[in-house]
Amino acid sequence: MATLVTTVTETLRYRGKIGQWSWVFHRLAGLGTLLFLVIHVVDTSWVYFFPELYEKAISIYQSPLFTLGEFILVAAVVYHAFNGLRIVILDYRPEWWEHQAMAAQIVFLATVVVLVPTFVLMGQHVAEFYGGRPFDLRVNEVIVDVGLPFGGGMIIVLVLGVILSYLFGAATGSAGAAGMQLQRRSRFEQLMWTYMRLSGVALVVLALGHLAIMHVINGVFSINQSGEGLAANFVAARWAFLGWRLYDIGLLILAMVHGFNGFRYVVRDYTPNPIVRRGLNWAIVIGAVITIGMGAVALINGVPAG
Repeated sequence: MATLVTTVTETLRYRGKIGQWSWVFHRLAGLGTLLFLVIHVVDTSWVYFFPELYEKAISIYQSPLFTLGEFILVAAVVYHAFNGLRIVILDYRPEWWEHQAMAAQIVFLATVVVLVPTFVLMGQHVAEFYGGRPFDLRVNEVIVDVGLPFGGGMIIVLVLGVILSYLFGAATGSAGAAGMQLQRRSRFEQLMWTYMRLSGVALVVLALGHLAIMHVINGVFSINQSGEGLAANFVAARWAFLGWRLYDIGLLILAMVHGFNGFRYVVRDYTPNPIVRRGLNWAIVIGAVITIGMGAVALINGVPAG
């Protein structure tokens, strides 16, 4: 906790170096996107597990608070994608490191250039939907139907992680083949380093494509505004094509593993206590398995008939 507080205070005191702010925004954008992904994957899986809840979730997403969050989400994903490309390029071309400041400036500029027309198109959807409707933040629904269930779920996952950490520590003890453990850890970290770069490049195409289709071209407001007016019909029509299911499965696996592993990096940086760090890592594994599992089951089985 002290490490996190120090990082925040020193970041706010830092002046004049764009690399520091690129690092800060990249992590904040990544964590914010991961939070949305968890909520989005879980609630989309409700179209198979709990169809009535899915309809209600889409209705809540069409509230002003979530509309504001949608704009923030798009900005976060676009910046994270562009800055991730910068990181990948400079990792593989170290001779270009002297141009990092200019590359960071290009990322910020490219983000703005993309977001301006994107926000204009999204704003048109917002104006069309809210035109003539009473302004209602629906705060109670957001808190009771979204905040409390997901917050409670995260607490349960965290508790399970702590329990597993304790059991693991009790079973293995503090002794052991430390050298072999470090060697295995080193190979794993090298593998995940490569995965983060490769998956990041793939997600630039997959994630930005998904955002363009679902948040810019169509918009979340159109999901239950056509046909019979049911959000499940929209999903059923999309998943009727095998290509879209494969697209969504690839996006699900790549994005969730990428996001949770990025979260693991943050935990590693700010939890020097090995017991706490191990507990959080177990919680990350549990959260990733549950989220990917729910999403995969829904994608494989599709939308129930009727």
